[in-house]
Amino acid sequence: MNNFTFHVTTDIRFGKDRLNELPEVLNTFGKNVLLVYGGGSIKKNGLYDAVMAQLTANGNQVTELTGVDPNPRIETVRQGAALCRSEKIDVILAVGGGSVIDCSKVIAGAACSEQEPWDLVLSRSYQGPAIPLVTILTLAATGSEMNRGAVISNLETKQKLGVHGPEFLPKVSFLDPTTTFSVSRYQTAAGSADIMSHLIENYFSKTEGTDVQDGVAEGLLKAVIKNLPIALKDPSDYDARANLMWASTLALNGLTGSGKGGAWSCHAMEHELSAFYDITHGIGLAILTPRWMLHVLNEETAPKFARFAREVFGVQEAVPELAARMGIQKLYDFFASCDIPMTLPEVGIADDTHFAEMAAQAVQFSSIATNAYVPLQEEDVIAIYQDSLTPSTYL
Repeated sequence: MNNFTFHVTTDIRFGKDRLNELPEVLNTFGKNVLLVYGGGSIKKNGLYDAVMAQLTANGNQVTELTGVDPNPRIETVRQGAALCRSEKIDVILAVGGGSVIDCSKVIAGAACSEQEPWDLVLSRSYQGPAIPLVTILTLAATGSEMNRGAVISNLETKQKLGVHGPEFLPKVSFLDPTTTFSVSRYQTAAGSADIMSHLIENYFSKTEGTDVQDGVAEGLLKAVIKNLPIALKDPSDYDARANLMWASTLALNGLTGSGKGGAWSCHAMEHELSAFYDITHGIGLAILTPRWMLHVLNEETAPKFARFAREVFGVQEAVPELAARMGIQKLYDFFASCDIPMTLPEVGIADDTHFAEMAAQAVQFSSIATNAYVPLQEEDVIAIYQDSLTPSTYL
């Protein structure tokens, strides 16, 4: 296990009926609030009215930034940063899923920086100050409510890049599972695939001696596999939604990744799918992950994949490579059973027109060619994209 520092200071307010605590939280930072949200679902489910009632009663001055896209765009960051400056914003309140929170993080930094916002993203590491951020989570997926990372898209340059900053960490995050009751079946499944991908990316690392991290990841994966079908069958099942929400947070707050090295292969490849085709992130990850697993399966990696199969899916096969293939098949079948599209044509990517360009960018903007569990060159990425054009079997 590698040396690491684990210091994640987000104040988590988990459970239902906690919004009455919002005024006290916001008063810690000031009265001028930038309220950031997406396409309006929070107005349909009543959350917007509930939040505004608290802010009005508290005497907050509210500026709204709405319309954050599922793959948040740099134009929205620029708009938000300008609002923060012109309205002298004290605190940003992000109400939504990971896209809204990611966008708000970069707004918080860009508002305090002289850098052009896209240059800030291109730096990949922002070390400057940021406006305090408070979040109200409405979708279990990215874990952005308790980490320092964000991902922003630039459709002009066809780039989707991650950027980290110590001051991007939310100060307080409200996690109320009831806010996810109205999330569609499709987005619930996509979000859960995202959770599982975060765990899988950390799990498959060259770093040895990480029994604690791997055991936690296995437990969280099993929790998602158990609770996602329940939530799909009964969207208002509180315990299922609560377990998915908490798994989302723990999957990417450093708990399973600290002390481990490596690069995230599937995320690097999926970011190009989203950058070129603007598809749902979790769906892209579900399509790519089993194909990546099979592509990197060899004599050296088979024992770890076999452990994944046995500990997560209960596979009993003793031969490592066969057990590994059974586990990959079970992951593929689980995603498919949740009505997740499992080929690229199902999400509108019918041919390989952009695969070479996408593969080049995946390698250029990540360390998957040098630091991944199994290093991937451009030709490997193209092969994985090609495999994703048709349905797959692994046995």
